[in-house]
Amino acid sequence: MKLSRCAGAFSALVLTAALALTGAGTAHADDGGATPAYVALGDSYTAGVGAGSYDSSSGSCKRSTKAFPALWAAEHAPASFAFTACSGARTGDVLSGQLGPLNASTGLVSISIGGNDAGFADTMSTCVLNSDSTCLDRIARARAFIQDELPAKLDGVYSAISSRAPHAQVVVMGYPRFYRTGGVCVGLSDTKRKAINAAADHINSVIAKRAADHGFDFGDVNTTFGGHEICSGSSWLNSVTFPVDESYHPTATGQSRGYLPVFSSVA
Repeated sequence: MKLSRCAGAFSALVLTAALALTGAGTAHADDGGATPAYVALGDSYTAGVGAGSYDSSSGSCKRSTKAFPALWAAEHAPASFAFTACSGARTGDVLSGQLGPLNASTGLVSISIGGNDAGFADTMSTCVLNSDSTCLDRIARARAFIQDELPAKLDGVYSAISSRAPHAQVVVMGYPRFYRTGGVCVGLSDTKRKAINAAADHINSVIAKRAADHGFDFGDVNTTFGGHEICSGSSWLNSVTFPVDESYHPTATGQSRGYLPVFSSVA
């Protein structure tokens, strides 16, 4: 999720900002080491969209060598590393195109998923380009989906992971709050910022509950992103930027100092 210094001039291009194209990833294996085999699943927050240094073979999935799974694998040298996370992925895309590398020898799995199912991109563009009331209405619809429909979709993915990799530790990564609230933030009112943050907290609470019920671990990245939200003056998240698909996503620093420490502490 980049609102460049919360600048005020937003064009219609913002309508396409956020979690880009959907598609299935291709596994990349790296033999060696005694650390158990690791598979990284999910959406653009795991793929590393917004961090740059994309693997050219990953195409529109935009998997980055600066994403936290790649950084962790480089440090720990797992027996194998399969990176199938993809920009724009929804729960159905994980089920249909990302689970191939999982097997009984998989020892570690990470996943971030659910934001695209809840309409993240449309919600953000609606809030950037429209009034407070229109923004709040769109967030309310997203939160209704998160509460009523997302849990079953997450259950489907989590059950499939357990079935294919029954011995793996599974770490479900959450999403950061986007904005610093209070004070001046050019481009978005405090009302919008607070509502967007509350929606992020809501989806995290649902994801954490479903993860716990499946015996998975949850990584709360707000512990590291606190003080580094958009409009904080030291943001680890992109604001509206070009390419627009990198908007509202962690920077390379957000991956290395926001996501990686949380994942490492759990894994």
